[in-house]
Amino acid sequence: MNPGARLVVLGKQGAGKGTQAVRLSRHYVVPHVSTGDTFRAAVRSGSEFGGKARQYLDAGELVPDEIVIGMVRERLTRGDTTTRGFILDGFPRTVHQAEALAEMLYPKQIDLVIDLEVHTEQVLTRLASRRVCSDCGANYSVVDNPPRVDVICDVCGGEVVQRDDDTEAAIRRRLELYERETAPLVEWYKSRGLLIVVDGSGSPDAVTGRVVDEIDQRREPGESG
Repeated sequence: MNPGARLVVLGKQGAGKGTQAVRLSRHYVVPHVSTGDTFRAAVRSGSEFGGKARQYLDAGELVPDEIVIGMVRERLTRGDTTTRGFILDGFPRTVHQAEALAEMLYPKQIDLVIDLEVHTEQVLTRLASRRVCSDCGANYSVVDNPPRVDVICDVCGGEVVQRDDDTEAAIRRRLELYERETAPLVEWYKSRGLLIVVDGSGSPDAVTGRVVDEIDQRREPGESG
């Protein structure tokens, strides 16, 4: 029987983190917990942390770390994550958040952290070809995943456009910021023997195969579930 998993997926923008998180959630039959989705759902539901987050968002301010942690804690107390596990995508982003995650899961812990490694030039190519639905946010690529009808979203029929910040200069700035902010988190997990660095280049199928092979080699039988 598939034992489930408790995994964190890291990766710079354009590394395919979201795609692989969805695929891993299907493979291990556990929920994909995207921080962005969790954020939006908490705000819509009017939960305690969602209400606090909305105040900051409405004011155009960054949501404080403790509120982000609180929303993730709320999500991880639901039954669908407490039994077989989860795939975390977008959290933690800092060592402080990683420490909070360890505390909220105790006495259990995550199994492994997957860091998808993709060369900057490849990421630039991927993001330059990226297109987004202006209505629902669905992602496309003009190279290998275009909408069925040019500039019309397959999902909702909205207009598919290139993001204003998907210029090479803006992308390079975001990548440099990610590397600088995430380096301490990567080292923190590495020092605890939880980090796996996986080559994120190639087709989504090839990358998923590499990730699953690494996880299954490293994980003790029956650790999750």
